Amino acid sequence: MRIVIRHEIKGRIRFSTGKQKLSFQEADMLLYYLESLDGVTSAKVYEQTGNAVVCFRKDRNEILKKIQKFSFQDKRMIELVPEQTGRELMSTYREKLIMRVTGHYFCKFFLPKPLQIAKAAFQTLHFLKKGISCLMRGKLEVPVLDATAIEVSMFRKDYKTAGSVMFLLKIGEILEEWTHKKSVADLARSMSLNVEKAWLKQGDTEILTAVRDIGQGDQIIVRVGNMIPLDGIVIEGEAMINQASLTGESVPVKKENGAYVYAGTVVEEGSLVIQVKRAAGSTRYEKIITMIEESEKLKSALESKASHIADGLVPYSFLGTVLTYVLTRNATKAISILMVDFSCALKLSMPLAVLAAMRECQDYQITVKGGKFMEAVAEADTVVFDKTGTLTKAQPTVAEVIPFAGYQRNEMLRLAACLEEHFPHSMANAVVAQALKEGLRHEEMHTKVEYVVAHGIASKVEEKAVQIGSYHFIFEDLGCQVLEEDKEKFAAISDEYSHLYLAISGVLAAVVCIEDPLREEAYEIVKALKNEGIQKVVMMTGDSERTARMIAKKIGIDEFYAEVLPEDKAAFVEKERQSGHKVIMIGDGINDSPALSAADAGIAISEGAQIAREIADITISEDALYQLMILKKISDGLMKRTRQNYRFVIGFNLGLILLGAGGAITPGTSAFLHNISTLIISMKSMTNILQKEKDDKTQIQEG
Repeated sequence: MRIVIRHEIKGRIRFSTGKQKLSFQEADMLLYYLESLDGVTSAKVYEQTGNAVVCFRKDRNEILKKIQKFSFQDKRMIELVPEQTGRELMSTYREKLIMRVTGHYFCKFFLPKPLQIAKAAFQTLHFLKKGISCLMRGKLEVPVLDATAIEVSMFRKDYKTAGSVMFLLKIGEILEEWTHKKSVADLARSMSLNVEKAWLKQGDTEILTAVRDIGQGDQIIVRVGNMIPLDGIVIEGEAMINQASLTGESVPVKKENGAYVYAGTVVEEGSLVIQVKRAAGSTRYEKIITMIEESEKLKSALESKASHIADGLVPYSFLGTVLTYVLTRNATKAISILMVDFSCALKLSMPLAVLAAMRECQDYQITVKGGKFMEAVAEADTVVFDKTGTLTKAQPTVAEVIPFAGYQRNEMLRLAACLEEHFPHSMANAVVAQALKEGLRHEEMHTKVEYVVAHGIASKVEEKAVQIGSYHFIFEDLGCQVLEEDKEKFAAISDEYSHLYLAISGVLAAVVCIEDPLREEAYEIVKALKNEGIQKVVMMTGDSERTARMIAKKIGIDEFYAEVLPEDKAAFVEKERQSGHKVIMIGDGINDSPALSAADAGIAISEGAQIAREIADITISEDALYQLMILKKISDGLMKRTRQNYRFVIGFNLGLILLGAGGAITPGTSAFLHNISTLIISMKSMTNILQKEKDDKTQIQEG
């Protein structure tokens, strides 16, 4: 692509693509390509002008060379772009607002007065219809107040005031509709699929294959904890499927031979062989949109409260109007009260504040699935951490592989990797990565693989039973033995590591020692959470008590529980909630899913198991736990902002009512000030809560 540099300062270039206008797809292709370049910190693409801006840290010439390699005809670029980006939605509503504003002022300055009156009279029908409809339902709510204010102004021939009120109400309607649609679209995109590969079945062999290369009629295998990447029909196996993101059902649904399964749902128990019926690029996005629009999931308590307060104040507005007229016999003073309602500011600023906070979280790679979860974070007093992959680093490594019973070390690592690669967990990933690093590649040697949650994996190799997992699973559940000649060697294994035990035919064959270092920021985060008002920080792990105690002491954990099962974590969260506590659960594995679901706000690490991400209300990236504090600060800031909005809206509009009743301002001035204040507070609600110019880590340390 040939580009023309239009403006340049150090680390920032604005350039033209050579096209006068870009389509939405072309603009998205270029944007996602620019953002994918190494060294690029941010980028913007303007489809209306065909221009783009790129900010970068690396060598200028290197960046320019990479930009010039871009081509709108390159099909590979399309794969960088998500199914929906929101660009078209933003453009549509931006144009609606521009057309509404320019149309209003064109008519105001250039339309003859008789035509302006006719236009205003026609526009009143919309509000009159809404008001009558509200009364027909037996409710005295905001639409009735709006219709009354407009009709009274028209009756008094105050067409300027009526037109101004209708214009601002229409702007409010567009902004409210835009807010809702963007909120739904953002949430749907956050829930969209992020599955790149799947196990393709070819005869008796499984091959890890890119999802885009899997077509209709192919057979894929999906096991516990994994997301189903494509729509299809079950042809083998049975499983319990979590369909909450698609249907809203909270209880897993049983799927067996002949049942239809949907992309994006997650296997909670069992495993399935699925014949693909719909290739990548299906209508899951639209299904999610429908599900969200039919539910109240997005609605936060703040938004509901704002709506109820606004409607509840309507009768008092009418009462104030009547009393003012009775006491003063002055229609102008009475109408001034009608021109002020609390609904516009309350109903508009609250959703905008929530949306802005959710959008700001996305800037920090934090995905929040609804405003109510940010409220839960702000109000929480208890935080429960999983250990592995959460307080410890998300990428543990294999420190040592100790063979037993005469087996060879490399063969045991190869076998362990062969089993572990089927199930997503940080320790399993460590085993697979180590085998790959050492060049120990393998063909699939086992038969059907069975995953026992929080315990381990069982299968058969050459007709021999093979299991890998925790001490409890191998020795207590399965009763495996250590050969007499290996007991001294077994007793000498260091306790500083986490251990995976591999058994063959009931005999210990190897111990894989996993080094799982703590995150450097873990101590700071626990301390910062307590400074932010968290009363109790808890750690729950399936690891040994000795390891858990050591970690808890290092990072200042208040309580810890070792050797726990998934149901133990969920039971603890439920118990805390029943005691009146607001609980945040943070985890990354399959065994954290019940607790994530039970918490007031479940937070998953993005690189963890897919089922954890699906069930969780909030997802943070694996890079650093500092995002927890960013989330807490934004959530606290949201609550503070909404309280300020309440005080301002009630106080300012009450002041307008008193001034109008006292005759200090006219109805037109009252309506103008009311509507201007609504726009100002709405614009303020859309601003960022955190100061962007400050380093995020510094903010946390100062907090």
